[in-house]
Amino acid sequence: MLRLLSAIKSSSPSSTRSIAPHPRLLHVLPYHRTHPARCPVRIQSTIMVYTHGTPYVTPHILHKHYAQAYDAEVSALIGRELEYFSQAGFDMDRIQIKRNAPPAVLYEDAIRNEGAVVSSSGALINFSGKKTGRSPKDKRIVYEETSKDEIWWGSVNIKMDEHTFEINRERAIDFLNTRDNVYVFDGYAGWDPKYRIKVRVICARAYHALFMNNMLIRPTEEELKDFGEPDFIIYNAGQFPANRFTKGMSSTTSVEINFKRMEMVILGTEYAGEMKKGVFSVMHYLQPVKFGQLSLHSSANVGEAGDVTLFFGLSGTGKTTLSADPRRKLIGDDEHVWSDDGVFNIEGGCYAKCINLSAEKEPEIFNAIRFGSVLENVVYNPVTRVPDYDDASITENTRCAYPIEFIPNAQIPCHVSSQPKNIIMLTCDAFGVLPPVAKLTPEQASYHFLAGYTSKTPGTEDGVLEPIPTFSTCYSAPFIVLHPGRYAEMLAERMAKNNVDCWLINTGWTGGKFGTGKRCPLKYTRRIVDAVHSGELAKAEYETFGVFNLQVPVALEGVPRELLNPRLAWPNKEAFEREVRKLAGMFQKAFALYESDVEEKVRLAGPQTA
Repeated sequence: MLRLLSAIKSSSPSSTRSIAPHPRLLHVLPYHRTHPARCPVRIQSTIMVYTHGTPYVTPHILHKHYAQAYDAEVSALIGRELEYFSQAGFDMDRIQIKRNAPPAVLYEDAIRNEGAVVSSSGALINFSGKKTGRSPKDKRIVYEETSKDEIWWGSVNIKMDEHTFEINRERAIDFLNTRDNVYVFDGYAGWDPKYRIKVRVICARAYHALFMNNMLIRPTEEELKDFGEPDFIIYNAGQFPANRFTKGMSSTTSVEINFKRMEMVILGTEYAGEMKKGVFSVMHYLQPVKFGQLSLHSSANVGEAGDVTLFFGLSGTGKTTLSADPRRKLIGDDEHVWSDDGVFNIEGGCYAKCINLSAEKEPEIFNAIRFGSVLENVVYNPVTRVPDYDDASITENTRCAYPIEFIPNAQIPCHVSSQPKNIIMLTCDAFGVLPPVAKLTPEQASYHFLAGYTSKTPGTEDGVLEPIPTFSTCYSAPFIVLHPGRYAEMLAERMAKNNVDCWLINTGWTGGKFGTGKRCPLKYTRRIVDAVHSGELAKAEYETFGVFNLQVPVALEGVPRELLNPRLAWPNKEAFEREVRKLAGMFQKAFALYESDVEEKVRLAGPQTA
């Protein structure tokens, strides 16, 4: 900052602050030549125009009460927490720690140091580098005595020894000690004070700090003052690689959790979503093990009468879209806990997909992208700073993180004391054979919860010529920590205790599989969901649907009869029966992994081909 002040005083061309070259740099033009109306004074500064970068920040006159005075108060920012950082190995004589910095400060630092820009609507646009999504193959759980008998070990939860964790933890702290600024955010996971945990995030990027400011529950000034020792700590040194030759490392990326130390270390990936899902993994462990409550990868909303609906579903099934209902309050869009006292959101914000986003299709999300929000890996117009949500040249996984308060009909606080009345399990069946709605028995609910079915469609990847089934147990396989049967058992117990109705809703194809049929119109799916909430479907007349033994309504006002029973919508009945048997066989093969751990009545609740 002192260099910037010197530059203003000298006002010479050579005083222009340089920025590291960007691989997609287009050209460099004198700012006063491209924007003469904005440069009444002849200042020889320049603007760098990037396709996905940031311009040079024109020097401005700094008031005597400018941010340096705030920045310098390191001790005041962390108070009695100073001792913790010293003991953890942080070089307090060198680094500058910014604890729970306001969004405006994080904006300034991200623009100044990270190449971020402000979008036309006020959101911060930043980039995660090489990694634009999670790295599940590089996720590790430390194998130690306090948790080893609880974890569901395998391809999702890969073992790491304690010594390797200590090496990577020290590597992360050593890297953070080389940074001028280290950001700390202290917040909560879980809106119910009875079950929440205190989370501390330590990172080197302002955009990561702003992201977690949005995704965790933000403490009040009084809560922050008395925050005390955190229950869980994330060391995010994602800009620095893991050592591939360290035991247990498969690449330069490592995302690891130690339940004994209640710490997470991130190396070799700057994708912000790793922190979000790390917190969820910890809650997915602690809630059942420590608190005896059921953590769920789901969205949730509540009606005026206090009737809560949980929505389970994988990516592309409509979980976010269908839970955003103008007639109901949104509790949350992704992570919840079904407790003895009700339902509460784990998070303080939303992490929404932005690809093909429009104000017409998803107005709540579109309008939430304003000052304080983070746009991640979103392409923008370099002149107007207008985001191009249709551009997937960086990644299909473009995202926006914003506080849940930015959603107009959010339930604040995100906690209700009533128990769920309905559970909706969403699937996008590209084979076109599952009905748009079916009422599930308790055993069928357990079966489909464990199966977690949806499908990839042809055209999404090279060489995909027909629908590919995806089975993600508990609708959260990448984040599962305990054995899936444990979550399924808790779900069944709570459903029985509270007499909860469960529905399987297919938002996929009808009248034929992908390529010959058509996607079930959203207006019909919304009508079905409305009928669930009104109780209309609970009173409907039902018939049995073939191989899957599902109960489907005979009629529902506003929904065509041939849509309710998929067999009626297929012109080629033989082709329909062939696809039904094919999908049923896929279910049976996928469910074989859990058959030995469930009761016979649950095994028999799935499709029967014999």
